[in-house]
Amino acid sequence: MAGKCDVCGKTTKYGRNVSFSKRRTNRLFKPNVQPRKIVVDGVEKRQNVCTQCLRTMVKTS
Repeated sequence: MAGKCDVCGKTTKYGRNVSFSKRRTNRLFKPNVQPRKIVVDGVEKRQNVCTQCLRTMVKTS
């Protein structure tokens, strides 16, 4: 699975886990990317799309 959305360009973000004792450790926030076949300019292409873009595509269709 690719870590980047081909539609909006969403990629991995960085942040911190904060435990109850306020100890901080680094972590990654990865986008939920799914492979889908999408019609682009009348041609069906296989692209990696985040679920937020998929929801928007269904809403506008």
